[in-house]
Amino acid sequence: MKVLLVEDEKPLGDAIARLLDGAGYNVSWATDGGMGLKAGLSGEYDLIILDLMLPTKTGWEICAEIRAHRDPTPILMLTARDDLDDRVRGLDMGADDYLAKPFEVPELLARINALVRRDKLNKSFLINIADLEIDRNSRSVLRAGRSISLTRREYDLLEALAVNEGRTLSRETIQDRVWGDEEAISNIVDVFIASLRKKLDAPFDKKLIHTVYGFGYVMRADA
Repeated sequence: MKVLLVEDEKPLGDAIARLLDGAGYNVSWATDGGMGLKAGLSGEYDLIILDLMLPTKTGWEICAEIRAHRDPTPILMLTARDDLDDRVRGLDMGADDYLAKPFEVPELLARINALVRRDKLNKSFLINIADLEIDRNSRSVLRAGRSISLTRREYDLLEALAVNEGRTLSRETIQDRVWGDEEAISNIVDVFIASLRKKLDAPFDKKLIHTVYGFGYVMRADA
């Protein structure tokens, strides 16, 4: 588990790095905002511990820019400033939790472990195929970072294909999983596949939904 620590106070940074190393985390330490932002945008880390008052860039600026890149890495903010407005500002900019200095070691570890567990749970609801991201929790869909608006049936169809990536589903199987016992016209699957392709595939070079002639459909990113 890789953790990025962005903290300019050497004694505190040393203490946190030793603490996390002892708890089994792999820690990288940046001592100013510019270094922290560059590392934070690399996508290499499972958690970011971010001080607010830093040289070159503040923790607020770093957090805002990371979230502007649609990076969901959990962020825990550390600061000596315990003002309510500061906490609200950090959370509004996308921080996941906030811990005021001075803090007790057990509380820091507990918060880090909670964020890691929450992130693992959230990721279990995500499906990624090439540049497609499906959030099964919120039923939201992104393609190349662009939000794709789907009807309920289109989403259900997409999810049925995506959870079976690389496996061909017959029209009968798709109809059973998406429409269940509801009565549907004979070509309903083909109609909705065409609608889904217009939104999901047509605007992009790489096509994800493929026809297996005489049988059904498969979602894959190899063509």
